[in-house]
Amino acid sequence: MDCKKAQGLMNAYVDGELELTGALDLEAHLENCVQCRALRDQLGGLSRRLREGLTRHAAPAELRERLAPAAVSLPVPPAPRPGWQRRQFLALAASVTLAVIASGGTTFWLMRPSETEPVAEEVVASHIRSLMPDHLIDVASSDQHTVKPWFDGRVDLAPSVADFSGQGFPLVGGRLDYIGRQPVAAIVYKRRKHFVNVFACPSGGSTDALGAAKSWTIRGYNLLAWSAGDINYWMVSDAAAGDLEALRQLMAQGAGSTRG
Repeated sequence: MDCKKAQGLMNAYVDGELELTGALDLEAHLENCVQCRALRDQLGGLSRRLREGLTRHAAPAELRERLAPAAVSLPVPPAPRPGWQRRQFLALAASVTLAVIASGGTTFWLMRPSETEPVAEEVVASHIRSLMPDHLIDVASSDQHTVKPWFDGRVDLAPSVADFSGQGFPLVGGRLDYIGRQPVAAIVYKRRKHFVNVFACPSGGSTDALGAAKSWTIRGYNLLAWSAGDINYWMVSDAAAGDLEALRQLMAQGAGSTRG
């Protein structure tokens, strides 16, 4: 996180309105940025002074009466013709029943969580944790022949690992992480000043095959997910979405997996 992004989140952070992962990301930046810490302290002091000096006034009774909803006069419907009353009631009951069923079904499909959403949230949270001091890598190397063998015996399915320094995505290293209730390999690349985490998750169980590439943006981080063989790859960074797609295509050129 750079200072521009941190300062844009500072008001929400001071007011306690920033979500947990965003707050953790911001706090990690504050540990090493004197300028942003000073802004936080300044806004925090201002917020406290405003709260302490606030005076609450009750609304006058006359105003409350004016704002109260006025009674609405509805026209009286004409008396139903003989023989129609029962049929109208049955038709109305049937319409209400169908509406309830339809709205219930629609609500279920609209509110039913996507199977990939929980994993995407885990991926973002793991990426944020990795950016904290001493969490990014377990094996530091730009040599793919060092990083890939390091995963042997540590995960069930070894991912494809390659160095793309010539294309602007140098390999930084790798580490073990935990996604979808299972240990997974995390391959770390860098794009200019941005770290890119690529999680390799065996498909099956809670992480069914993803198929073609899909993209999300969660809490300001870009995600890209796709399947290659028996592995689901989840890529996450605050780098541009186009950069992630370029790295995915580079990985796809030499994609492969071996059982560990």
